[in-house]
Amino acid sequence: EGGGGSIVNVSSAAGVFKAAPNRYVYSATKAAVAALTRAVAVDFITKGIRCNAICPGTIETPSMLGRAAALGAGGRDMFVSRQPMGRLGTADEIASLAVYLASDESAFTTGVAHIIDGGWTL
Repeated sequence: EGGGGSIVNVSSAAGVFKAAPNRYVYSATKAAVAALTRAVAVDFITKGIRCNAICPGTIETPSMLGRAAALGAGGRDMFVSRQPMGRLGTADEIASLAVYLASDESAFTTGVAHIIDGGWTL
C-alpha cells in the first residue's frame, strides 16, 4: 500500500543454468520460477517493487542428506565430489543472499536469477 518492496523467489541452478540428469520435472518447474521472477520484475518495476530469484546449487539440507543416505555410506561424499569448491553450500549462505536481496542495499537489482552454486554451473 505504501509502495515499494522486494520479492525473493527460490529457484535452482538445475534447470535454469544447467541440466541435471533425471530431474526434468524439477528443472522445468525451477526454470518457470526464474521466468516468473523476470515477468513480475518487469510488470511491477514502476511501482518500486523488485523481484529476484536465488538459484542454489547443492546445499546441505536434511532433504539432501536423506537423498545421500539412500545411496549408502559414501552418498554424501559422492555429492561433495561433484562440487568444484570441494564442499556443499550451507543454508546460512543462501540466507545471506536472501537478506541482501530483500534489503535496500540491493535497490538497483531486479529481475535477476542469482547463481549461488559453488561453481557447479561453470
